[in-house]
Amino acid sequence: MSRQIWKPGNMLYPLPAVMVSTGDKAGNQNILTVAWTGTICTNPPMAYISVRPERYSYQMIKDTGEFVINLTTERLAKVTDYCGVRSGRDTDKWKETGLTPGPAETLLYAPVIKECPVSIECRVTEIKELGSHHMFLAEVKTVQVDESYLNEKNKFELNKTGLLAYSHGEYLGLGKKIGTFGYSIRKKRKRGK
Repeated sequence: MSRQIWKPGNMLYPLPAVMVSTGDKAGNQNILTVAWTGTICTNPPMAYISVRPERYSYQMIKDTGEFVINLTTERLAKVTDYCGVRSGRDTDKWKETGLTPGPAETLLYAPVIKECPVSIECRVTEIKELGSHHMFLAEVKTVQVDESYLNEKNKFELNKTGLLAYSHGEYLGLGKKIGTFGYSIRKKRKRGK
């Protein structure tokens, strides 16, 4: 198999496609779509988003020190894309998409998106100015989940929400389960036991 050598670039895919909701101290709110996001730490729970400084929501996050990462689903693919290609400077994305802002539990300015199955409320601890994007490192303060995805044992079934991924310019559904954590080393049970 032959391989080509390309210039340095970010080819780490797939990524979660999330909608980040923000607000400012004047009461303005916005949604931006972000794929540069992820987990940083378990204890304390921390996440990050990377945002270009010219984005409308950038200053909201910088000034208030808060944002909400809202997980998106296949059903929300079109509005997720819309919130990434339209600017909140020119468009009321809440009105145009029909998405519903809801109150955050621990944040003052940034709302949650009610249609999303998971909303992760974050408070900024540090901003790293890295180049084209600035990284907002944040402590997770609260996680809100849609109760309709709780099963009869009160377990949250995240993988039944139809989560959306982003890969090399395309939105994708996650597909079928192929294993669980640790399945490669789990011993098989003998039949009849």
